[in-house]
Amino acid sequence: MMRSLFSGVAGLKTHQTKMDVIGNNISNVNTVAFKSSSTTFSDIMYQTTSQASGATETRGGTNAKQIGLGVTNGATKISITSSGAAQSTGDALDIRLSDTNTTNFFIVNNGTENVFTRAGSFYIDGNGNLAMTTTGYLVMGWQTDTSSGSPVIMKDTVSPLRVMAPENLTSAPEATTQATFTGVIDKNDPQFSASTGYVRAFTLYDNLGYAYTAKFSFKLTDPVKGSYTVELTNLYDKDNNDLLANYINNGGSKADIFGEENTSTLTYSKVDGSDYMFSTSGGALALSTDGGNTYPYTYYGPTATEPARFSDGTTSIPLSSVVAGLPTDAEIDNVTHASATSLSITTKNISYDLQFDTSEGNLTFAGQNNQTQLTMNTSLLGPNTLDSALSNITIDFSILTMYDNGGTSTAVGNRGTVTDASLGAGKKLGTMTGLSVANNGKIYGSYSNGNTVLLGQIAVAQFANASGLEEIGDNCYKTTLNSGEFDGIGVDISADGSSMNTGQLEMSNVDLSAEFTDMITTQRGFQANSRIITVSDTMLEELINLKR
Repeated sequence: MMRSLFSGVAGLKTHQTKMDVIGNNISNVNTVAFKSSSTTFSDIMYQTTSQASGATETRGGTNAKQIGLGVTNGATKISITSSGAAQSTGDALDIRLSDTNTTNFFIVNNGTENVFTRAGSFYIDGNGNLAMTTTGYLVMGWQTDTSSGSPVIMKDTVSPLRVMAPENLTSAPEATTQATFTGVIDKNDPQFSASTGYVRAFTLYDNLGYAYTAKFSFKLTDPVKGSYTVELTNLYDKDNNDLLANYINNGGSKADIFGEENTSTLTYSKVDGSDYMFSTSGGALALSTDGGNTYPYTYYGPTATEPARFSDGTTSIPLSSVVAGLPTDAEIDNVTHASATSLSITTKNISYDLQFDTSEGNLTFAGQNNQTQLTMNTSLLGPNTLDSALSNITIDFSILTMYDNGGTSTAVGNRGTVTDASLGAGKKLGTMTGLSVANNGKIYGSYSNGNTVLLGQIAVAQFANASGLEEIGDNCYKTTLNSGEFDGIGVDISADGSSMNTGQLEMSNVDLSAEFTDMITTQRGFQANSRIITVSDTMLEELINLKR
C-alpha cells in the first residue's frame, strides 16, 4: 500500500515538471527564435515478487509478478529543427536563417567561448562589431584577404566581424583610365564657326581622388568630307590651375599629351566698331586704320620674339587685336586676304583628326585609319611629375555620330567605357553610407563614391544532432557530448542551399493550441495522481481503525 503513495508522489512530481515546461513555452511565445520543449514520461523500475518460470511437459510456465513503482521524466526534448514563422522588420541587420537540409546556427562569442543562436537580431556596437542586440555577444564569421587587390573571403577560424573598423569607413579613390564621347555632331552648329570651336569637357580623377576638368575643342575642317579635329585645350584642377599650360610653359610639348600637328583655316572679321580695312595693293597684305583712305601697315608673320602683326615701321598692331575671335596664343601659319573686312587665317594646332562616313554618319577613324580610341597621356601632367597621381586615359569616340540635328550638336564626354560607365571611370574618396547582407551571409559596405566592397561573411554552425545542444539562456546554446563538436571554422550557409533573409526575424515556434491541450491533460494527470494519495491514505486509515 505504501508503494501506491510513492507512485502518486512520483506522478505529481513528473506532472509538475511537465507543467513547468509548458509554462516556459507559453511565456516565450513571443521570444525571437525560441524553440519549444516537450516532456516524455517513462515508468520507474519494477519490484519483482515472483520470477517467471518455464513450461514443462506437464505444466505451463508462469509470468513474473512485478509491481511498478511510479513514473519519472524520461526526457525533455527541444523542437530545435522546427523553424518559426518569419516576422518582417525592415531592418537590414535583422537576419532569419532559412534551412534546407540542415539546421543552421549563428556563431556568437560571449567573451570566453563560442555559443550558438538562431536569434538574428543584430546591431553595430561602439567598436564597429556586429553583435547581438539582446546580449552584445559578438557575431563570428570570416574575414577578407585584400592582398590580391579585390577582397576574397578567407574561410579560416571564425573571428568577430568588425565590419565598421576604421579602415572600412572609407573606400579608396581610383584614377580615371577610360572615357567616351557620345552623341551627335552637326556641321551646321554655329559653334563650329567660332574660333574656339565646339567645346566639350568631362571630369576625371587622379589616384588620390582629386578632381580635374579636361576641356576639348571640336573643329570642322571639311564639311563636305565630314572631317573634324579634336584638341585638348586645357586641364584644370579644382583651383582652376591649367596643368596643360604649365606643362607647355615648362618646355613640354602638347603633342606628348594629346594630338599631333594639324592646321585649320578660318575666316576672321575685323574687330567690331573699328575702321580697319584690308587690302593687297602692291602685292602685300596691308591694313588701313582710317576706313581705307591709306594703308600704311604691312603684315609680318610671327618670329621668335614677336607675334604676327601689322607694322608701319614704327608702330606694330598685333594680328589678334585686328580681327575678332583669334586667340592671342594662336600659332599662325599663314594669313591671306579674304575681303576688305576679313582675313583668312591658317593656324597650327596639336589635335587629332576625326573622320566620319558621309553616307551613314558613323565615325570612320580617330587619329589614324582603323582606330577609334585615342590615348591622353595625363600621367605626364603630374601634378607631381616625379610621382604622378594621374593615369593615362583611353578615350573612345566610336559611337560619336554626325547627323543633321537642327543645327545643334549633342556630343558629351563621360568617364567609363561604352559598355560599362563605371569601368575605369575613376572615383573620389568614398565614405560608408550603408551595410547590406547577401543571402549567403556576405556583408557588403556601400560608399558615397558608388563602390560596394566585400567586408566579411557570416559563418554558420551545423550539428549532427542539433537537439542535443544545451540551452544556456539568452537564446543561446552550447555543444554537448551528444550534439557533436564545433570545428571552429563553420560552414557557408549556401553550401546546402540554405540562405539568410535580411529584414526578417524568426519567431517562436510555440504552438499555443498544442500547449493549452497539454496543459489540460497535465492538469488532469496531476489531479488523478493526487487522488492516488488520498485514496491510499483512506485505506491506511481504515487499516489503523481495525484495532479499535
